[in-house]
Amino acid sequence: MKSRASFKKAAAWALPYWTRGPAGRETPQDLFRVLYFGWLLAFAFKVLGSAWDVSWHFMWLRDDLAPPHLLNSVGTALAVALTVIHGYTGYGVDKSALRLIQWGTGIFLVAVPLDLINHRVNGLDITSWSPSHMMLYVGTLFMIAGVIRGWFMGAPPGRERVVVLGAFMAFLLENVHFPEQHQEYGILSIGAWDNHTVYAEPILLQFAADQMGRPVDRTMMTEFTLPVPDFLYPVYAVVAGLSVLVVARLLIGRFGAATLVAAGYVGFRTVAWPLLTFTGFPPSALPFFLVLAGLLVDVAFLVRLPVVRAVLGSIGATAVAYAALAAQSALMGPVYGALKGQEGLLGAPPLVTSSAVWAGLGLLAAWLAVEWLAARRGTPQPIEPPPAIATATP
Repeated sequence: MKSRASFKKAAAWALPYWTRGPAGRETPQDLFRVLYFGWLLAFAFKVLGSAWDVSWHFMWLRDDLAPPHLLNSVGTALAVALTVIHGYTGYGVDKSALRLIQWGTGIFLVAVPLDLINHRVNGLDITSWSPSHMMLYVGTLFMIAGVIRGWFMGAPPGRERVVVLGAFMAFLLENVHFPEQHQEYGILSIGAWDNHTVYAEPILLQFAADQMGRPVDRTMMTEFTLPVPDFLYPVYAVVAGLSVLVVARLLIGRFGAATLVAAGYVGFRTVAWPLLTFTGFPPSALPFFLVLAGLLVDVAFLVRLPVVRAVLGSIGATAVAYAALAAQSALMGPVYGALKGQEGLLGAPPLVTSSAVWAGLGLLAAWLAVEWLAARRGTPQPIEPPPAIATATP
């Protein structure tokens, strides 16, 4: 009875807002907060599902209805519902934010059946870097970018605005870094093989071996766990991951923003690590280097000249990221290995130090592009919060 009364009360509050209107309608603050806290919940479900998903696929044969997929689907369903609400009512978004959200949701929904078809045709997809998977990441990228713009433009100034914006940026970093988890899990799985331990179930290993046309041996395991070039992990992490932190620092506009966004993402991965490994799922290396590199991004913004800070920041952040990755390989392995009872098992994916030049140049190009866009268009300013009203404006 109590839940029914609560539902009726919520419906009575929401129904007056269900009127068609263009994007950019004056939005009451209570409605605005409900919409964007709904987005926080949607992304939380998606991140929980994705964090479990990679570990699951390094242990079990793929299943469309695997629990991580179902958990992720809850977040997707919420995201679709919110996209429909924004699109129909026009509340909570301007035209640019709405387009980004709609395009992102559309790309994601198209990618889902394409990925299912890919698995039906090609069998086990042994890399998170496949075209159908990349479509999922790109769709989510646009979706989160639209949500970030909508919140940034509509949220009233204050602590809540900053904290929620930081949370959305952390979700964006998680999405961008997600394909890198293949190497983070892969390096530990091949290390386990070398230590005469196997995380994956025999049916998964045999399926992968049959697909490759070879026996279950170390060569097969290497193809399964580390199917992409070694330089890809550090270059992508520096160019794509640190670019997100540059944007976070520009939008939030406070020293420490990039560091805290990186720490939020890495902190979540750190908490999820024992929850997964102590329940029998494979472990992963953790990207602690992102936090140190994020600190260098924050330090670079102490330089006032955009071009100079982009040059100095790219050099410093790239150097710190590569040094931290090298340290993880040398120092973090024994620490986590002791936890698993296998000395030196955990560490970092293979590091090609010569790729630092290309990573630094890529980050510099991305950083300069971000600075140029910010200077050309100006850093967007939040709109003044509209007065709260009891019912929707028709």
